[in-house]
Amino acid sequence: MDNKSLEIISYKIRKHAINAVYNAASGHPGGSLSIADILAVLYFDKMNITDPNDEMRDRFVLSKGHCSPALYGALAEKDFINKEDITTFRHIDSYLQGHPDMKNVPGVDMSTGSLGQGVSTACGMALNAKIDNKDYRVYAILGDGELEEGQVWEAAMFAPHYKLDNLTIFVDFNGLQIDGNISDVMSPLPIDKKFENFGWNVIVIDAHSYDEIKDAIEKAKMTKGKPTAIIAKSTKGKGVSFMENNAGWHGMAPNEEQYKIAISDLNKKLEELGAEIDG
Repeated sequence: MDNKSLEIISYKIRKHAINAVYNAASGHPGGSLSIADILAVLYFDKMNITDPNDEMRDRFVLSKGHCSPALYGALAEKDFINKEDITTFRHIDSYLQGHPDMKNVPGVDMSTGSLGQGVSTACGMALNAKIDNKDYRVYAILGDGELEEGQVWEAAMFAPHYKLDNLTIFVDFNGLQIDGNISDVMSPLPIDKKFENFGWNVIVIDAHSYDEIKDAIEKAKMTKGKPTAIIAKSTKGKGVSFMENNAGWHGMAPNEEQYKIAISDLNKKLEELGAEIDG
């Protein structure tokens, strides 16, 4: 898919995320907005997935499960779930919970939420493919703040040991977590060197460059004998003027006035791209 089409999809994903959090009056917009471009490339350009029940499909695990609004946005654009259901996010009778639910949401491969566990599950999926001689690939996104979880580093030892070259993880490196700058809370830096020392193939990219995302995924596919960690330098709150690089929007819903500004920002970008505005 060409980059312009991917950018349109990414901004539609961002609109879904904002609509979800606003209508729930709770959720995590900042980190959802920062991963929209990666999700667009994965779901609409690189992953082999047309049927969420196909045993040979590529798998995706959102290890930072609190950013489910972005994942639901991607699944809605993929037509795995109804776009109209996005506004029911976190409602008591909705199947769209605050964290991904593999039992009730088509296209969700793993229920996640407790940070650190998703990447371990992705390792298990990749090992299963190796044992069963299947050629599907496994992708995961985890947050930079999530790197404070010890289980992440157990998985970081596990994947190279079992030579899981069918596993690619993205670290959403926006530099901010709920308590502020990651380097002030508990610094995981330098992220790239740590993964290299654990035996991973490491690629550092701009998380909002479609060419760099595509290229990194292709390089990961060509890498044999070790997993790949793509360190994606991103902007928290990407696309919404007042949310960008603001840790306060890690887990806070916009009020009505802020919601209108956010949707206006995103619609303006879509109009610049020549896209049809929905809603």
